[in-house]
Amino acid sequence: LITGPNMAGKSTYIRQVALLALLAHTGSFIPAAAARIDLVDRIFTRIGASDDLSRGQSTFMVEMSETANILNNATLRSLVILDEIGRGTSTFDGLSLAWSIVECLHNQAGARTLFATHYHELTELAARLPRLRNFNVAVREWHDQIVFLRKIVPGGTDKSYGIQVARLAGVPKGVLERAKEILRNLEESELTPEGNVRQHARHRAEREKLQKLGPPPQLDLFG
Repeated sequence: LITGPNMAGKSTYIRQVALLALLAHTGSFIPAAAARIDLVDRIFTRIGASDDLSRGQSTFMVEMSETANILNNATLRSLVILDEIGRGTSTFDGLSLAWSIVECLHNQAGARTLFATHYHELTELAARLPRLRNFNVAVREWHDQIVFLRKIVPGGTDKSYGIQVARLAGVPKGVLERAKEILRNLEESELTPEGNVRQHARHRAEREKLQKLGPPPQLDLFG
């Protein structure tokens, strides 16, 4: 199970593994000083996000169809590459599906699998599934920015650094600051009963202070 921020190289890494396995099975050289690659009967991949207009299938339908093919046909000798399963639907639905798919691959198919995800909750499965291992793409934080180290290291991560990556893409500062505020609210579960995001505690305190002071005095235009 591979976690890490956007743009860190998760997708590139797992695609590389599939390509190296394919090259090795054809008898080709591979770009490595040394490698140990077991024989596989098939290489299954579920990477990318695109719809299929000719078949009338949405992006999520394509994703689930390809995933179903993997779950129905993967064996103990297969190599399975999965990239961000469940991202095409709601958060809870996507997480639930990803969780169940990981369990199925571990308990039933038993296939060797690389599963890249932003669902950090899945890292908790390592405590329940004996053959599951957590890895992450290492980064370092520096002055509210991130530096990509391009290394795969043991352990999971609990952050995706999406706002920092958005800054690199040139998203306006005001949007980023508002996103940080909303993120803090979501992390603190500060939601109204209707599901709306409350203002952060600091802004809420300022608003309550103004309410206690009462409305500002109105000037008489004709006085």
